[in-house]
Amino acid sequence: MVTHRLRSFQRWLIGLVFISAVACAERAHCGDDVPPPDDPLAADVFFGGPEVGKIDDSTDASSDGFDAEFPFGVEEAAASPDESELPGTYALTAPEAAGLEESDDAPVEIEGLSLSAAEYQDVLHRLESLEKGAAKPAPEKKPDDGWKDLSGEKWTVKLGGHVQMDYINWPNADPAITGPAAFPGAKDYFEFRRLRLSADGAGYGVYDFRLQVDFEPEAETEDGVTGPFTAVKDAYLTILETEYLGRVRFGNFFVPFSLEQVTNDRFNIFLERSIPTSGVFTADREVGVASYNFAEDKNSSLTYGVFFDNISEALKERIDDNQGYRLSGRLTWLPYYDEPSNGRYLIHTGVGILYTDDQDNRVRFRTRPEIHEGPRLIDSGILDATSYTVGNIELATVWGPFSVQSELFLTNVNMNEQSSVNLTGAYVYASYFLTGENRVYERDGQHGAQFAGVVPYTNFFCVQGCHGCGAWEAKARMSYLNLGEVDEGEYHDLTVGFNWYWTDRIRMMLDWIHPITSAQTTFGATNSDILGTRLDFNF
Repeated sequence: MVTHRLRSFQRWLIGLVFISAVACAERAHCGDDVPPPDDPLAADVFFGGPEVGKIDDSTDASSDGFDAEFPFGVEEAAASPDESELPGTYALTAPEAAGLEESDDAPVEIEGLSLSAAEYQDVLHRLESLEKGAAKPAPEKKPDDGWKDLSGEKWTVKLGGHVQMDYINWPNADPAITGPAAFPGAKDYFEFRRLRLSADGAGYGVYDFRLQVDFEPEAETEDGVTGPFTAVKDAYLTILETEYLGRVRFGNFFVPFSLEQVTNDRFNIFLERSIPTSGVFTADREVGVASYNFAEDKNSSLTYGVFFDNISEALKERIDDNQGYRLSGRLTWLPYYDEPSNGRYLIHTGVGILYTDDQDNRVRFRTRPEIHEGPRLIDSGILDATSYTVGNIELATVWGPFSVQSELFLTNVNMNEQSSVNLTGAYVYASYFLTGENRVYERDGQHGAQFAGVVPYTNFFCVQGCHGCGAWEAKARMSYLNLGEVDEGEYHDLTVGFNWYWTDRIRMMLDWIHPITSAQTTFGATNSDILGTRLDFNF
């Protein structure tokens, strides 16, 4: 008898919970079907095995297999305004309304079921706990602070390469450019200007690295080393973000000084950098450490570093008590940057300083006529100097397809046996895209604020029934170097030409170069003409 009554009570209790669940489901879902519990065993325990069916608002509770006359302590509640559309809302009466006292432990019989008041109260508490558990809100999601743990991330590595094939022709070489000083002379030549393989990697959330080696053949006699050998170009590790020092880099890489110098070889628009830059007043790649810092809007940057003085890329070492060192700093600012066009219109300004404590107190400034091989048209000779300091000013603008870039250099050389001397240099060049593209500027590039690769509107291709022209860029440059204070004269250079971009990674280049030197230079007053072409591609 008691067992039968307990089973009746159980069915009633589960029926009540089921009706409440249906009511909640009707509020949250548009469909009529109530999904069964995820756990089939749980469904059997709570519902005694019967399949959960469809609840039809047009029927009463008895149509779903439950007794509509509940055994005790239940009365139909008046519908609240927001519950008026539910098929039925039920509520348990208080124990007193059912004829029970909380303190009364004597067994009582309600509608044929014998329970004590304590047992009845316990059932109510359990039901209340169940209802509270069902209505418990989902745990609050922690706010996204933008951080993600990447400490378990491993290295991902991308292999690449860079190939430049040059053919240089001297249609008009000045007759004065002769003799041993002119080696290899004003001769036509072909060479692989750059023949490089690289590996770029990133990992562990905040690190990257780059290793790049060069197999260019003319390095066979560099620093007295006979080849063939590989020259180390980039070999560095970067911490991409630190709290106080920004981006920090260790290894062999471009010294942060001069806009033209830090712009990668793939993206400079002439065959070679201007007269006063690479190998003259600016440093190339050196071994050291540098910090790169950018404003939040990226419109200004500060980079600085300390480096060894001129570690050989061929030897890759220096065994000497006197290593020498270089200190560099560069500050850039964009007074104007057009955000909507991603920098199609901008003005760049910058200043820099480079101090060199020379490793062997033998300072020399010399250069070729803006080609890689050929006679050095101006040469200071070896100067007995302990150190020198170079300051520069940068100015560049991109205005749609038109761009201008210029730098001015002033070098103070601290001589041993005489007072210091000042040497100067400058360049200015302009380019215009006949097909409408523009030079791309990176505010936080690999080596700081720098120019990047051009992306043609259409690539160059020619297949049956369809073709693309690529991007066409006309260009002109004036360069200048003055070594007058060491009695080595002046050198002026005019270059004009064009670049034809087949894709963002392939281009053809043509430079017509006209070097002019004064009487005090290596070969005296000269005028020559050089025609240089290049196929340049990278991957």
